Amino acid sequence: MTKFFVMLAVMAAAIFMIATGAKANVYITVDKSEQRMYVETPDATFVWDVSTGRKGHTTPSGSYQPYMLKTMHYSSKYNNAPMPHSIFFYGGYAIHATSETNKLGRTASHGCVRLHPKNARWLYRLVKDYGKDNTYIRIVE
Repeated sequence: MTKFFVMLAVMAAAIFMIATGAKANVYITVDKSEQRMYVETPDATFVWDVSTGRKGHTTPSGSYQPYMLKTMHYSSKYNNAPMPHSIFFYGGYAIHATSETNKLGRTASHGCVRLHPKNARWLYRLVKDYGKDNTYIRIVE
C-alpha cells in the first residue's frame, strides 16, 4: 500500500472518530507490505521501519486499541525473549523494541511488531501520556 493510501486510511479513521464523538489523539498504522509504521499525533507524523511476522508467524491485521503497557516484558512463549517497551494490542501480540535493528524493514518476528529501541521507547511514552483509550492501532496488509 502506498504512503498516500495509508495516510488516507488514517484520515478516514480520524474523521470516523470525530463523527462518532471519540477523541483519539494517537493513530498508529502498521503497513505490513511496506514494513513501515505511521504514527500520527495532534502535533506531528512519524514514519519508521518495522519488522512484522515472518512466514508462519503472521501479525494479525485489523483495528485495535492497546490493552496493556509493560516497560519490560519477557515472552513466556519464546524462551523468555525480552520485549522492552511493549504495547499489547491483541492477545500476546505487541509493538515493542528489538535489538535486531538490522532486520527492520523486513519480516522477521514471531508476529509482534518490532521497532528500533529509540522509537519503541518514544512510542511507549506517547501512548502512556495520551492514554490507551486515546490510542488507535490499525494493521493493514
